[in-house]
Amino acid sequence: MSSNASTGGGGSSSGSSSAASVDKKREKAKVSRTSMILWHSHQNDAAAVRKLLEDDSSLVMARDYDNRTPLHVASLHGWIDVAKCLLEFGADVNAQDRWRNTPLADAEGAKKYSMMELLKSHGGLSYGQRGSHTEQNSVAPPLPNKCDWEVDPTELDFSHVVRIGKGSFGEILKAHWRGTPVAVKRILPSLSDDKLVVQDFRHEVNLLLKLRHPNVVQFLGAVTEKKPLMLITEYLRGGDLHQYLKEKGSISPSTAVSFALDIARGMAYLHNEPNVIIHRDLKPRNVLLVNSSLEHLKVGDFGLSRLIKVQSSHDVYKMTGETGSYRYMAPEVFKHKKYDKKVDVFSFAMILYEMLEGEPPFANFEPYDAAKHAAEGHRPTMKAKGYIPELRELTEQCWAADYHQRPSFLEILRRLEKIKENHLPSDHSWKLFSS
Repeated sequence: MSSNASTGGGGSSSGSSSAASVDKKREKAKVSRTSMILWHSHQNDAAAVRKLLEDDSSLVMARDYDNRTPLHVASLHGWIDVAKCLLEFGADVNAQDRWRNTPLADAEGAKKYSMMELLKSHGGLSYGQRGSHTEQNSVAPPLPNKCDWEVDPTELDFSHVVRIGKGSFGEILKAHWRGTPVAVKRILPSLSDDKLVVQDFRHEVNLLLKLRHPNVVQFLGAVTEKKPLMLITEYLRGGDLHQYLKEKGSISPSTAVSFALDIARGMAYLHNEPNVIIHRDLKPRNVLLVNSSLEHLKVGDFGLSRLIKVQSSHDVYKMTGETGSYRYMAPEVFKHKKYDKKVDVFSFAMILYEMLEGEPPFANFEPYDAAKHAAEGHRPTMKAKGYIPELRELTEQCWAADYHQRPSFLEILRRLEKIKENHLPSDHSWKLFSS
């Protein structure tokens, strides 16, 4: 009797295990189809989108890790045929992503006028960060208790102001604070009441408050209680690496490795666990030279960065696809897939390439097409003589398609130090007695 009971129990356990296995396979297949419909929507492949929806109409409401639907993706790029197909299968025209953006808000932000008309004809409304309407219940997160970093705007001297950068939400100015030149990121007055812009500004302040490293641009203070909102950092006289490379072209392997070491030191600090900061927009414009003597580089501009609490060294993160600059973007970001801090390693490889070659990666492509080309498995051609075998191998590993194969910045540092010590001559360019 007990034997039969035992056999019966074993059969039940086996059946349970088998059912669990089937459930896992179904879940994996569902995740795969979700990725596929988002990818085909991104690629403007209406036929592939239709085939997926004919097989499983529920995919019309698939969501990526930022709660974006296929209709969001199509709307942002202006893919009319894809959008029509999605709407035909019942897509929610007013679905909202994690920032409460609707597809119409995305289309407006990208100035896709035909898409805007299509969505409006189906009852589309514009809400969110990009939209012409704002959500009343969107509340900016509190800043930590203010101490000595809150700056009275009357202390900032703009009498000899120089604009050194401009973006969609604001501008970066060279000004003076207490007699010292500083860089001031100033939010455009017209956006100072936009709750989501304010939220992003406060996020950047919260992030910069935590950073202290010689290869990271130093936060000095912020104006948060008056308008316009302003973020103040140290001013670096050498300008950015983009402008330097534009003027100089390719640089010597020894200088490139010295620059790469500085970038890697800053990034190794940002990637330190458990509080990992993923930059997400590492590019030459966001790497700054301390002065014209090329003594030191610092990583800056953390407007797109994210602070992540890591539970495991193998964690991957659920964040925005297509965040950052296309030309230096990792394939997994372009494809709206899961990614981790190794997206910054891919960008680093592209910068190393640009320093040695004297031209941006895929220079003959427009930025979006360059990112698409990389996502399809292509990599820039290494032509420079400075690519000694060890440096070539490191670059190729840093831009590996599988982010698991890319080294960490600590490993990159170790290998660059070895390359510098064993394979490259010194530039002997220190200016100890320069006037």
